[in-house]
Order: sequence, then structure tokens, then C-alpha cells
Amino acid sequence: MMVRTYKVVKCFRMPKRGGKVVPAQSGDGVFTIDMSSTSTIDIATVSEPRSPTPVEMQARHSIWWHLLLDLPILLLVGAVCILLEVGALPSRRSGFMCHDPALSFAYTGDSFSISLVVAITLIVPFIIMWAVEIIHHRHDEYNMKTNKLVASARTAGLLYRDYIYGAVVVFAILEVVKCVIGSPRPTFFDLCEPDAEKTCNHSEYVTSYKCTSTKYSRYLQIDSARSFPSAHAAMAIYCGVFVAWYLQRRAFSWHNRSVLIVPLIQTICLVYAAVCTLSRLTDHRHHWWDVLVGGMMGVLTVLYTVLVLCKNFSQPAVVSTSDISSSDGTNHPSVRRLLPNESRAVMP
Repeated sequence: MMVRTYKVVKCFRMPKRGGKVVPAQSGDGVFTIDMSSTSTIDIATVSEPRSPTPVEMQARHSIWWHLLLDLPILLLVGAVCILLEVGALPSRRSGFMCHDPALSFAYTGDSFSISLVVAITLIVPFIIMWAVEIIHHRHDEYNMKTNKLVASARTAGLLYRDYIYGAVVVFAILEVVKCVIGSPRPTFFDLCEPDAEKTCNHSEYVTSYKCTSTKYSRYLQIDSARSFPSAHAAMAIYCGVFVAWYLQRRAFSWHNRSVLIVPLIQTICLVYAAVCTLSRLTDHRHHWWDVLVGGMMGVLTVLYTVLVLCKNFSQPAVVSTSDISSSDGTNHPSVRRLLPNESRAVMP
């Protein structure tokens, strides 16, 4: 008969399946396992029926908090931003200097439309994060039954939640500041065609006017007085820097099969942020100070999101739901953490 002696960190309960597990005389935490028995110890049978833990109950309650409190707040903030954007809510309009050359540029459209910027901001980051988490997903005995795509999407979704939170915050601030300041754009005279501009003197500052343009829609006429700050610059920098930072922390390694794929994607993200920001100047849609302040808002928001919300993309400790629970309801470390890295066996 062969007898092996193992030293384990903690004692855990096992159902008796024919194998003999008895304490040895050498000291605490040392057990003698009779290997002559043909029966096996099934680790899967260690778990026992138990009532939900406080952590699980809190998770269930948090779902109702999200549905009953967080979701209505998010919808309310989104509705207010949309109403401000389309001019359904009243907003302030600053005056202008008569025949100001800085406001006399012709409107030629946007190199990056607002719909394109919104689509890139909402869709591209999640696709990239999901792809990275799929590549780095590893199976173990605790998630073998979990679909790889589903598990990776869940991990990416947690990061995407923080990302969307930061995007909503900066967008709401941008909309409020735009409507409070009401600064005219460089294309203000072409889009609005204010009635007072036709009769005012060159040194006169006009505070009361009405748009009379028939070439452009009412939305563009309202938007002609919302130059400060640049929302395109803020959102483009926020999106591009966030994705590049994420790839640096979670995807880049000198031991990858291809070292240049991640830097290539990072460069594309940063080029998009720079080109979209500078296009607001070349399209004469913003003044330089509008773009500067918008870019600073995007940088500050991405710093807050990454460092505070996402914890600099640090890899969290994996908490297994299959940890062994004792009869008194307290959780113990999992089986694989009980055994040392190197088995210390005593052969008689």
C-alpha cells in the first residue's frame, strides 16, 4: 500500500466516497490519504446547497436600482441634450460686431458630420474592446461552460459602461455650455443672415437680431450661434485617446506574434482624433479657441474615465462563483488556491 502525505493551507469538507482521509500525527494541516482505494474524490461535489450570500443579494438589488433609478436619469439627460441641440429649449445668443470678418466665412459643410462622429464614438470602441477580450480570454475549470464570445462581451461591456458614462458626461457639459454662451460661428453671417447686419454700422455691436436665411434649415440657423466649445474636438479626442490607451494597457506586448498591429491601430485612433479636431478649423466651423477648449475637455474627461472609473485598465482579480462554502455560510478560497504550487509529498 502506497501512502502519500500532503500539506494543505486550509481544511475543507469532502463527501466520503470510499477514500480514506484521516489526520496524520505530524501536526495540524497534514492529512494522510489512502491511495489504495479505487474510488475517486469528485471536487465538483464539494459545493453544497446554500442560501444567497449578501453579495449576491446586493447584485440582484442593484439591477432594480439600475432599472428604476439610473435608466430614467440617463434617459432624462439624453432627452434634455437632444432638446437643447434641436432648439426646443430656450438658449442664449451672444451678440456680434457688425460686418465682423471673423464671422463672414462661407458655409461649405463638415468634413466629419455629427452623425459620423457619434457612430464612431459609440460603435468602434466596443468592437475593439470585444475583439481584444476575445483574444485574451482564457478557459479554466470555472468558465468551461461559458461561451467565449459571451464571456468576452461581458468583460468588454463593463469597460464600455464606464466609457459611455464619460461620453455622456462630457456631451452633457458641452451642450449646456454651448447654450449658455451662444457664441457665433465663423460662418454665422452665411448661415443666419441676421436682419440687423444689413443696416448696422461697422463699429456697432449688435445684441438683438433675427435670422432671415432661406438657404439653410432652421437647425443650422440655430446652430450658427453655438460655436463654443467644439463638441467634435472633445468627442474625437475622448474616443481616440481612450481606445489607444486601452490598447496600450490590455493588448500591447513585445511578446505578441505581431508587434506592429497594436501600434498601427493606436496610430489610426490618434490620427482620427487629430484630423477630426483640425477639420473644424479648416472647415471654418469653429474658432481656434473653441477647438482648444473642446480638446482640453476631451483630455480631462478621458483622464477621469481611465484613471478613476476604469482604474487604468488594471486586470481585476478573478472572483470565482464556485468557491467552496461552509455550512455556516462563510466563503473559503477555491480548491486550486488551497494547494501549493509545488506538491510536497512524503514517500514512505
